Amino acid sequence: MKIIEMGIVKDEAAQSSAEYVLILGGIIVIVLVAIIVYKNYVSGVGSSLNGGSEMNSVNGNLTQINKTLNKT
Repeated sequence: MKIIEMGIVKDEAAQSSAEYVLILGGIIVIVLVAIIVYKNYVSGVGSSLNGGSEMNSVNGNLTQINKTLNKT
């Protein structure tokens, strides 16, 4: 009986696994909070890029380059 008790006391693998699970859970919570907080900011950036003058300028330049390359 004494050998079994010593094996249980010395085995700390389950404790380490539990600590890793808690750390992973904390990271997931932090990521979810960051997504919720920055959701409006990120969606606003996307809409400004799609309708912005910079994107129209880049699109026009790429179209011009494509036409130039297709002529040859």
